Amino acid sequence: MPEDDPFRHHPGLRGKITPFRDSFFRDKTVDDIKALMTAKGIPILFPFHSDDTREGLRRAALKDHDGDLWVFAYGSLIWDPALDFAELRRARAPGHARRFILVDTYGGRGTEEAPGLMAALDEGAGCDGVAFRIEATKIETETRQLFQRELIGPGYLARFVDVEIGGDTARALTFLADHDDPLMRPDITRADQVRFAATGTGFLGSSLDYLENTVAHLAEFGIDDPDITALLSEVRAYMARTPEDHG
Repeated sequence: MPEDDPFRHHPGLRGKITPFRDSFFRDKTVDDIKALMTAKGIPILFPFHSDDTREGLRRAALKDHDGDLWVFAYGSLIWDPALDFAELRRARAPGHARRFILVDTYGGRGTEEAPGLMAALDEGAGCDGVAFRIEATKIETETRQLFQRELIGPGYLARFVDVEIGGDTARALTFLADHDDPLMRPDITRADQVRFAATGTGFLGSSLDYLENTVAHLAEFGIDDPDITALLSEVRAYMARTPEDHG
Protein backbone atom coordinates (compact mmCIF):
# COMPACT_ATOMS: atom_id res chain seq x y z
CA MET A 1 0.00 0.00 0.00
CA PRO A 2 1.46 3.44 -0.94
CA GLU A 3 3.21 5.30 1.87
CA ASP A 4 1.19 8.43 1.07
CA ASP A 5 -2.17 6.63 1.47
CA PRO A 6 -3.84 8.10 4.60
CA PHE A 7 -5.60 4.76 5.21
CA ARG A 8 -2.52 2.56 4.87
CA HIS A 9 -2.63 1.48 8.53
CA HIS A 10 -6.41 0.95 8.59
CA PRO A 11 -7.63 0.18 5.05
CA GLY A 12 -10.95 -1.03 6.45
CA LEU A 13 -11.81 2.54 7.44
CA ARG A 14 -11.70 3.76 3.85
CA GLY A 15 -15.15 5.01 2.88
CA LYS A 16 -16.25 5.37 6.51
CA ILE A 17 -14.87 8.87 6.99
CA THR A 18 -16.45 11.87 5.28
CA PRO A 19 -13.99 13.49 2.84
CA PHE A 20 -13.14 16.98 4.06
CA ARG A 21 -14.50 18.60 0.89
CA ASP A 22 -17.91 16.97 1.51
CA SER A 23 -18.19 17.86 5.19
CA PHE A 24 -20.96 20.16 6.39
CA PHE A 25 -18.45 21.69 8.79
CA ARG A 26 -15.83 22.65 6.18
CA ASP A 27 -15.64 26.44 5.78
CA LYS A 28 -18.68 27.09 8.01
CA THR A 29 -18.28 30.53 9.60
CA VAL A 30 -20.07 32.06 12.56
CA ASP A 31 -22.16 34.11 10.13
CA ASP A 32 -23.13 30.93 8.28
CA ILE A 33 -24.27 29.30 11.52
CA LYS A 34 -26.21 32.39 12.58
CA ALA A 35 -27.94 32.52 9.20
CA LEU A 36 -28.87 28.85 9.52
CA MET A 37 -30.26 29.41 13.00
CA THR A 38 -32.27 32.41 11.84
CA ALA A 39 -33.68 30.44 8.90
CA LYS A 40 -34.86 27.74 11.32
CA GLY A 41 -36.37 30.27 13.72
CA ILE A 42 -33.85 29.57 16.50
CA PRO A 43 -32.98 32.57 18.70
CA ILE A 44 -29.29 33.48 18.57
CA LEU A 45 -28.40 33.25 22.25
CA PHE A 46 -25.17 31.27 22.04
CA PRO A 47 -22.10 33.30 23.14
CA PHE A 48 -20.13 32.93 19.90
CA HIS A 49 -16.42 33.69 20.06
CA SER A 50 -15.25 36.55 17.91
CA ASP A 51 -12.80 35.65 15.14
CA ASP A 52 -10.05 37.43 17.08
CA THR A 53 -10.80 35.49 20.27
CA ARG A 54 -10.81 32.18 18.42
CA GLU A 55 -7.57 33.00 16.63
CA GLY A 56 -5.99 33.90 19.96
CA LEU A 57 -7.01 30.54 21.41
CA ARG A 58 -5.65 28.74 18.36
CA ARG A 59 -2.30 30.49 18.50
CA ALA A 60 -2.00 29.94 22.24
CA ALA A 61 -2.67 26.22 21.83
CA LEU A 62 -0.09 25.81 19.05
CA LYS A 63 2.60 28.22 20.25
CA ASP A 64 5.05 25.49 21.31
CA HIS A 65 4.23 23.01 18.57
CA ASP A 66 6.62 22.10 15.76
CA GLY A 67 6.34 19.65 12.85
CA ASP A 68 3.36 17.55 11.82
CA LEU A 69 0.32 17.69 14.10
CA TRP A 70 -1.72 14.83 15.54
CA VAL A 71 -5.37 15.61 16.34
CA PHE A 72 -7.16 13.19 18.69
CA ALA A 73 -10.84 12.60 17.85
CA TYR A 74 -13.30 10.99 20.25
CA GLY A 75 -16.74 12.05 18.95
CA SER A 76 -18.08 13.22 15.60
CA LEU A 77 -14.58 14.21 14.50
CA ILE A 78 -13.87 10.48 14.17
CA TRP A 79 -16.12 10.01 11.15
CA ASP A 80 -16.45 13.61 9.95
CA PRO A 81 -13.24 15.46 10.84
CA ALA A 82 -13.52 18.04 8.01
CA LEU A 83 -9.71 17.87 7.91
CA ASP A 84 -7.26 17.27 5.08
CA PHE A 85 -5.19 14.61 6.86
CA ALA A 86 -2.15 12.66 5.74
CA GLU A 87 -2.62 9.67 8.05
CA LEU A 88 -5.07 8.25 10.55
CA ARG A 89 -4.38 5.79 13.35
CA ARG A 90 -6.34 4.15 16.10
CA ALA A 91 -5.29 5.90 19.29
CA ARG A 92 -5.93 5.85 23.03
CA ALA A 93 -5.81 8.75 25.45
CA PRO A 94 -4.91 7.36 28.90
CA GLY A 95 -6.42 9.16 31.88
CA HIS A 96 -9.38 10.42 29.85
CA ALA A 97 -12.89 9.28 29.00
CA ARG A 98 -15.57 10.05 26.44
CA ARG A 99 -18.47 11.39 28.48
CA PHE A 100 -21.85 12.76 27.43
CA ILE A 101 -21.79 15.79 29.71
CA LEU A 102 -22.17 18.80 27.37
CA VAL A 103 -25.75 20.03 27.76
CA ASP A 104 -26.88 22.06 24.74
CA THR A 105 -29.61 24.65 25.31
CA TYR A 106 -28.64 27.05 22.52
CA GLY A 107 -30.21 25.36 19.52
CA GLY A 108 -27.50 23.08 18.14
CA ARG A 109 -28.97 19.81 19.38
CA GLY A 110 -31.24 21.12 22.13
CA THR A 111 -33.05 24.14 23.55
CA GLU A 112 -33.88 25.60 26.96
CA GLU A 113 -37.21 23.74 26.85
CA ALA A 114 -35.67 20.45 25.70
CA PRO A 115 -31.91 20.39 26.34
CA GLY A 116 -29.66 18.28 24.14
CA LEU A 117 -26.60 16.23 24.98
CA MET A 118 -23.18 15.86 23.34
CA ALA A 119 -19.82 14.33 24.16
CA ALA A 120 -16.71 15.81 25.73
CA LEU A 121 -13.34 14.42 26.73
CA ASP A 122 -13.05 14.35 30.51
CA GLU A 123 -11.01 12.57 33.16
CA GLY A 124 -11.32 8.79 33.15
CA ALA A 125 -9.70 5.39 32.75
CA GLY A 126 -8.81 5.79 29.06
CA CYS A 127 -10.51 6.80 25.82
CA ASP A 128 -10.14 5.00 22.50
CA GLY A 129 -10.49 7.11 19.39
CA VAL A 130 -8.72 8.11 16.18
CA ALA A 131 -5.69 10.33 15.66
CA PHE A 132 -5.37 12.29 12.42
CA ARG A 133 -1.94 13.51 11.31
CA ILE A 134 -1.86 16.93 9.66
CA GLU A 135 1.22 17.77 7.64
CA ALA A 136 3.21 20.73 8.93
CA THR A 137 2.59 22.73 5.75
CA LYS A 138 -1.19 22.42 6.23
CA ILE A 139 -1.43 23.12 9.95
CA GLU A 140 -2.39 26.79 9.60
CA THR A 141 -5.26 26.09 7.22
CA GLU A 142 -6.50 22.93 8.88
CA THR A 143 -6.38 24.19 12.47
CA ARG A 144 -8.32 27.28 11.48
CA GLN A 145 -10.99 24.93 10.14
CA LEU A 146 -10.80 22.82 13.27
CA PHE A 147 -11.07 25.71 15.73
CA GLN A 148 -13.89 27.28 13.71
CA ARG A 149 -15.81 24.09 14.38
CA GLU A 150 -14.79 23.05 17.89
CA LEU A 151 -14.29 26.51 19.42
CA ILE A 152 -17.01 28.44 17.65
CA GLY A 153 -17.86 29.39 21.23
CA PRO A 154 -17.07 28.28 24.80
CA GLY A 155 -17.39 24.71 26.08
CA TYR A 156 -14.08 23.08 25.25
CA LEU A 157 -10.41 23.67 26.02
CA ALA A 158 -7.87 23.12 23.24
CA ARG A 159 -5.07 21.14 24.84
CA PHE A 160 -2.31 18.67 23.98
CA VAL A 161 -2.54 15.25 25.63
CA ASP A 162 -0.47 12.07 25.45
CA VAL A 163 -1.95 9.43 23.18
CA GLU A 164 -0.85 5.87 22.48
CA ILE A 165 -0.48 5.09 18.77
CA GLY A 166 0.75 1.69 17.63
CA GLY A 167 2.81 1.09 20.77
CA ASP A 168 4.33 4.57 20.76
CA THR A 169 3.35 7.71 22.66
CA ALA A 170 2.68 10.99 20.87
CA ARG A 171 1.34 14.41 21.80
CA ALA A 172 -1.99 15.21 20.16
CA LEU A 173 -4.21 18.26 20.11
CA THR A 174 -7.71 17.60 21.38
CA PHE A 175 -10.66 19.38 22.98
CA LEU A 176 -11.26 18.79 26.67
CA ALA A 177 -14.33 19.53 28.75
CA ASP A 178 -14.20 23.06 30.17
CA HIS A 179 -15.60 22.65 33.67
CA ASP A 180 -15.88 26.43 34.02
CA ASP A 181 -18.52 26.55 31.30
CA PRO A 182 -22.07 26.23 32.72
CA LEU A 183 -23.15 23.93 29.88
CA MET A 184 -20.50 21.38 30.85
CA ARG A 185 -22.14 19.17 33.47
CA PRO A 186 -19.68 16.56 34.79
CA ASP A 187 -22.13 15.83 37.62
CA ILE A 188 -25.12 15.22 35.32
CA THR A 189 -27.38 12.41 36.49
CA ARG A 190 -27.98 9.37 34.34
CA ALA A 191 -31.68 10.22 34.26
CA ASP A 192 -30.94 13.63 32.74
CA GLN A 193 -28.47 12.12 30.27
CA VAL A 194 -31.16 9.74 29.07
CA ARG A 195 -33.90 12.37 28.88
CA PHE A 196 -31.77 14.98 27.12
CA ALA A 197 -30.42 12.46 24.60
CA ALA A 198 -33.96 11.27 23.90
CA THR A 199 -35.66 14.64 23.41
CA GLY A 200 -33.08 17.31 22.47
CA THR A 201 -33.06 18.59 18.89
CA GLY A 202 -31.78 21.63 16.99
CA PHE A 203 -30.37 22.88 13.71
CA LEU A 204 -27.58 20.27 13.72
CA GLY A 205 -30.10 17.46 14.22
CA SER A 206 -31.24 15.53 17.24
CA SER A 207 -29.21 14.44 20.23
CA LEU A 208 -30.46 10.92 19.59
CA ASP A 209 -28.96 10.99 16.08
CA TYR A 210 -25.67 12.17 17.56
CA LEU A 211 -25.64 9.37 20.13
CA GLU A 212 -26.68 6.73 17.59
CA ASN A 213 -24.02 7.91 15.15
CA THR A 214 -21.40 7.81 17.88
CA VAL A 215 -22.26 4.25 18.88
CA ALA A 216 -22.53 3.03 15.28
CA HIS A 217 -19.26 4.57 14.14
CA LEU A 218 -17.35 3.43 17.20
CA ALA A 219 -18.50 -0.10 16.39
CA GLU A 220 -17.45 0.30 12.75
CA PHE A 221 -14.02 1.40 13.90
CA GLY A 222 -13.74 -1.53 16.30
CA ILE A 223 -13.88 0.73 19.35
CA ASP A 224 -15.69 -0.64 22.40
CA ASP A 225 -17.27 1.90 24.76
CA PRO A 226 -19.71 -0.01 27.01
CA ASP A 227 -20.97 3.09 28.83
CA ILE A 228 -22.06 4.83 25.62
CA THR A 229 -23.65 1.64 24.27
CA ALA A 230 -25.54 1.26 27.54
CA LEU A 231 -26.66 4.89 27.39
CA LEU A 232 -28.18 4.33 23.94
CA SER A 233 -30.04 1.25 25.20
CA GLU A 234 -31.44 3.26 28.10
CA VAL A 235 -32.49 6.08 25.77
CA ARG A 236 -34.33 3.67 23.50
CA ALA A 237 -36.08 2.11 26.51
CA TYR A 238 -37.06 5.59 27.69
CA MET A 239 -38.53 6.45 24.30
CA ALA A 240 -40.53 3.20 24.23
CA ARG A 241 -42.33 4.16 27.41
CA THR A 242 -45.57 6.15 27.41
CA PRO A 243 -45.55 9.87 28.30
CA GLU A 244 -47.25 9.00 31.59
CA ASP A 245 -44.37 6.67 32.44
CA HIS A 246 -41.91 9.53 32.01
CA GLY A 247 -43.44 11.24 35.01
